[in-house]
Amino acid sequence: MTQRIDSFRARLLLGLAISLAWTLLAGLALSAPMRCSSEQKTCIATCSKSRDRAAISTCLTICGQRQSACMKTGCWDSGVQRYCGLLKQ
Repeated sequence: MTQRIDSFRARLLLGLAISLAWTLLAGLALSAPMRCSSEQKTCIATCSKSRDRAAISTCLTICGQRQSACMKTGCWDSGVQRYCGLLKQ
């Protein structure tokens, strides 16, 4: 009797592991790749939230420079963090 229960548990855990793996793989396959243009939109949105109206122009210029660099390299440098592998579109 205990062997049947252990066998059932093993099959159940295996089934759960397989289901979890398929769920994770499907999520990765369906997620949209990050793009340089998306990062620029985020940068511009952050600039527009600034209360210092004089700094907005400078902030937007920096966003444009970061976008240009991203289009060449595929890497976005936020000034705090740099990450690569972005689509250059």
